[in-house]
Amino acid sequence: MKKRQLLLVTYHDEQFDEGLSYAVDLARMMNDSIAVLVIYKRKVMERFEDIMTVVTFAEANEHKTARELIREDCEKKNENYDEKIALLIGRCRKSGVVVDVSTAAMDVVSAIKNFLRQNASIDMVLLSPNITTNGNVSARELNKLVRTASRPVVTMARNTRVA
Repeated sequence: MKKRQLLLVTYHDEQFDEGLSYAVDLARMMNDSIAVLVIYKRKVMERFEDIMTVVTFAEANEHKTARELIREDCEKKNENYDEKIALLIGRCRKSGVVVDVSTAAMDVVSAIKNFLRQNASIDMVLLSPNITTNGNVSARELNKLVRTASRPVVTMARNTRVA
């Protein structure tokens, strides 16, 4: 029997490890591993330039292209994508949780649906705060995801601090 997994969905460019500690704690409690889906997100104007390429590769399940797009975007910000992923994996392993990292270059709902179709071992979908904050995913899209995912979908919010 294949090990069960929690799916943590996050964007690549906005505190992408936000929500990881919750996912790790939940995975340890449920004796699950974690699958992290890092979604390539570009600004609307930049997205238009890439849309045909991204759609073509996404339909062909070409995750390598998504990783390359994310890597390019990180380099523009003087960040190292491989180091960011290595830190994420290290934090999970240090906690005793097995983790797999995948990438996608499409909208959140489509990326999750595609991932779930390919991975029957997912128990639950966890949407990190950077996915659900500031209208990144509309209520309509979220409802559609909940209806079609056939798994629990958990949204995380950022901690608010009171002064």
